[in-house]
Amino acid sequence: MKSLHGKIALVAGGTRGAGRGIAIELGAAGATVYVTGRTTRAERSEYNRPETIEETAELVTKAGGRGIAIQTDHLIPEQVQALIERIEQEQGRLDILVNDIWGAEHLAEWHVPVWEHSLEKGLRMLRLAIDSHLITSHFALPLLIKNKNGLIIEMTDGTFEYNQKNYRISMFYDQAKTSINRMAWALAQEVQPYQCTAVALTPGWMRSEIMLEHFMVKEENWQDAAEREPHFLISESPRYVGRAVAALAADPQVMRFNGQSLSSGQLAQVYGFTDVDGSRPDCWRYLVEIMDAGKPANVSGYR
Repeated sequence: MKSLHGKIALVAGGTRGAGRGIAIELGAAGATVYVTGRTTRAERSEYNRPETIEETAELVTKAGGRGIAIQTDHLIPEQVQALIERIEQEQGRLDILVNDIWGAEHLAEWHVPVWEHSLEKGLRMLRLAIDSHLITSHFALPLLIKNKNGLIIEMTDGTFEYNQKNYRISMFYDQAKTSINRMAWALAQEVQPYQCTAVALTPGWMRSEIMLEHFMVKEENWQDAAEREPHFLISESPRYVGRAVAALAADPQVMRFNGQSLSSGQLAQVYGFTDVDGSRPDCWRYLVEIMDAGKPANVSGYR
């Protein structure tokens, strides 16, 4: 079913990870998806990763949608403004905005107090995680709110409930990820008069390209990583949160979630979609009830 046929989406930060998974699933639902990021086949960002926006756009088209790659640094207002002007000229509308810009794992110094953490790296992390989202919303939302039922999704790590109770092992990382939940709530107040919806969304323990490399596995044999980290069995593919986004975008009653903090596992229970392996991992419940509680790894009842 092409439930999003005719819809125009922008996945800001769609080079890899959750952004790529989201873009693919929006394409699978029939959407036209603009994929932005800094890394192209001709140029890499400071992140220095091999994945490119062109690859993501091609995967969108292969899935059944239309992928359009546009190199954009979302910290440069002029580039974001030009991006939105191009979308308006080419499509005349914007229905779905996914703010997934990040690319800052390499800047975090884990288990290091703020007075010892590199200030330069920490502030750069906040710019990548927060400023980029605000700049993108500033330019994109005037186009999105022209039509009813527009959807803004702020991607983060951790639900509001989890982040409120758990320190995210770095002051700067903690601020970056908790801020996005509040940002989505604030956006919800601003777009509600236009009958649009804003939510925060988090994947669970996601098997991004970086995570798979860390455990020295591929998506095809990811379960082998459980030999090193048994709790990795609760992990999910980037397509899982992508299906959550596609489900939200196709829901005519999506405004019921306005301002809320949501997770892929939670929405799988609401909409009935599964991960690529047919399971429904519920990572955040697992983290609290099993992993953080110090219990042995056991995903029975959690996927």
